[in-house]
Amino acid sequence: MTSHWVGTWTATPAPADGVALSSPTIRMFPRVSIGGDTIRVRLSNAAGTGDLVIGATHVAKRAAGAGIRPDTDRIVSFNGSGSVKIPTGSFVISDPVSLTVAALEDLAVSIYVPGEIPASFGVTGRYARQFNYLSPPGDFTGMEIMHASRVIDDWCFLSGIDVLAGQDVGGIVALGDSITDGNISTHDAFRRWPDQLARRIIARGGKMFGVMNQGLGGNRICHDIRGDSGVRRFDRDVLSQPGVTHAIVVLGVNDIRNRRGLKEEVVTADDLINGLNQMAVRARARGIKMFGGTITPFENETFMLGAWTPEGEAKRIAVNEWMRSAGAFHAVIDFDKFLRDPDHPARMLPIYDNGDHLHPGDIGYNRMGDVIDLSLFD
Repeated sequence: MTSHWVGTWTATPAPADGVALSSPTIRMFPRVSIGGDTIRVRLSNAAGTGDLVIGATHVAKRAAGAGIRPDTDRIVSFNGSGSVKIPTGSFVISDPVSLTVAALEDLAVSIYVPGEIPASFGVTGRYARQFNYLSPPGDFTGMEIMHASRVIDDWCFLSGIDVLAGQDVGGIVALGDSITDGNISTHDAFRRWPDQLARRIIARGGKMFGVMNQGLGGNRICHDIRGDSGVRRFDRDVLSQPGVTHAIVVLGVNDIRNRRGLKEEVVTADDLINGLNQMAVRARARGIKMFGGTITPFENETFMLGAWTPEGEAKRIAVNEWMRSAGAFHAVIDFDKFLRDPDHPARMLPIYDNGDHLHPGDIGYNRMGDVIDLSLFD
């Protein structure tokens, strides 16, 4: 059977906030969705203001804490070399690595970054919702239990892991904001809704799909903030993902909230609809089945006081109704319907709310993963 590369794990390349590095080894622990016997690693310098040198990269299976299983440790090369220079704003894909990985298995990716990198450089890496480790200066990529100076909550430079899979294996990209990224979910518990979707696909058996989480906290459809807007990053984060066959977009709430309060960033419902429609058109042109996720309720949110308004609620309702009725997407996943309080539709049902009335809690995120009809991917 002919094989192809499929993304089994991703993190959206976006700028970290004020991160400076001093020749550390960074050890991170992605959990893959589907398995295989050959993988490759993607590293990104999307936010960098200059070329980035990676001195060494290793991948292994995770052990406890900052440890790895040494018998599974593999050197990752790039065009045969253990080091690689990543041009400004670009990314690199490693050579194939022979390592048998099971579905839903935790890996350890260790990256040595030589030299001083000031905060002004623009480190690429957003919140991980997991505990990763940063070492004192030095290359500890192959060390079983890495020296760790502190715990971090970022995916630094690591943007993807791909697996060599059969042609019948597809890929699902989840494009979203902090609600897709799993903000305020329990660390190291894998409670994001794409995690739950991956678990359900594996448990079902049959046709397999890699699940790629391209959630980015604060992300909007129309305007950049903490990285590129949804319409700007769509080609990179959806269309260019290895093996993608399906995509789910859950964006819009941050456009309505207008975190920076800028008049020029006030949007109409039509602005959001036009942006979502462009994503649907571009996906269809590439033969990708595109699903729209409705915008979830956020009345009286406390994450940003005053962000909810009756005018904003009217926009949310208008966008959701367009999604349900216009037929722009192959299907609609009605997260709003399944999370809202039926007696008060502008707010989230308390059992699904983490307490800030904007982000779901662990139960709410799992609920989102549970309500996705798996027959959409048949």
